[in-house]
Amino acid sequence: MYDNSMHRTQILLEDRQYESLKAWAARAGKSLAEAVRLAVDRLLDTGEGKPPAGRLADIRAIARDPDGPAGRDHDRFLYGKPR
Repeated sequence: MYDNSMHRTQILLEDRQYESLKAWAARAGKSLAEAVRLAVDRLLDTGEGKPPAGRLADIRAIARDPDGPAGRDHDRFLYGKPR
């Protein structure tokens, strides 16, 4: 995954951070460097490495039926027809 658009850097981690990150990377089948990049992306909220549907905005209208009822009709589905 290394290419010329990346920058080499050095960071210092506490023992607990290093061990936790190394363990997570091993479980995820990723390199330590890739795990750091994913963590940075999550911190910066760039969307890279973000879990699916990590934010409410990410799932807005995910199951919307263009020919079906809109969100304003939710009471009818939850409580039935009005009396």
